[in-house]
Amino acid sequence: MTEFSEAELAYLKSQRLGRLATVDQHGQPQANPVGFYPRDDGTILIGGYAMGTTKKWRNLRKNPKVALVVNDIVSVRPWKVRGIDIRGEAELLVGPHDLGPHFSEELIRILPRRIHSWGLQEGD
Repeated sequence: MTEFSEAELAYLKSQRLGRLATVDQHGQPQANPVGFYPRDDGTILIGGYAMGTTKKWRNLRKNPKVALVVNDIVSVRPWKVRGIDIRGEAELLVGPHDLGPHFSEELIRILPRRIHSWGLQEGD
């Protein structure tokens, strides 16, 4: 598993919305906005209200490859963007967790294998 830098982890903790890409049964990409939760062990959890019934869950049952992109615009003038692209594998978890009672018991845990970030350091 690849580890996040301090700047990458701080950025992830400051954001709440990303886009999760999975691969469907026909080999086509599918991307959806998701809430995400960086963990101290270097993984990222993604929860939902009925996660086990979603297409992303079904996609991951057949192919665990994922990409999670988190980005934002810092300023328009001058143009400054920042973000992080996390590639890895997903584990499907079912059971009690600490994300909150409004989430279903199904969670996706991302194990990062490749991390690329931009605009997180001064001078980027």
